[in-house]
Amino acid sequence: MAEKRDAAHMQRYWTKTSTLMWTIFALWIVFSFVIPLFAVQLNTFRFLGFPLGFYMAAQGCLVGFVVLCVWNAIAQNKIDEEFGVQED
Repeated sequence: MAEKRDAAHMQRYWTKTSTLMWTIFALWIVFSFVIPLFAVQLNTFRFLGFPLGFYMAAQGCLVGFVVLCVWNAIAQNKIDEEFGVQED
């Protein structure tokens, strides 16, 4: 019976980890492909004096990637701690 609990426990762990991974991946797709597709339309708006499409291509997407990496690391550590598989 303990093996089934362990398997169920690990299944919940992998479900949470997989959900986090696919969420990060979807946001990565948005920053990598969707925003650049609309760069011309975004240029009608201005951010810090620059056209928004130019800003997102030059800095915004890069900032988004860094935020995604930090968020992924923090969220995965929380999941690992919740299920008792954290590294020291």
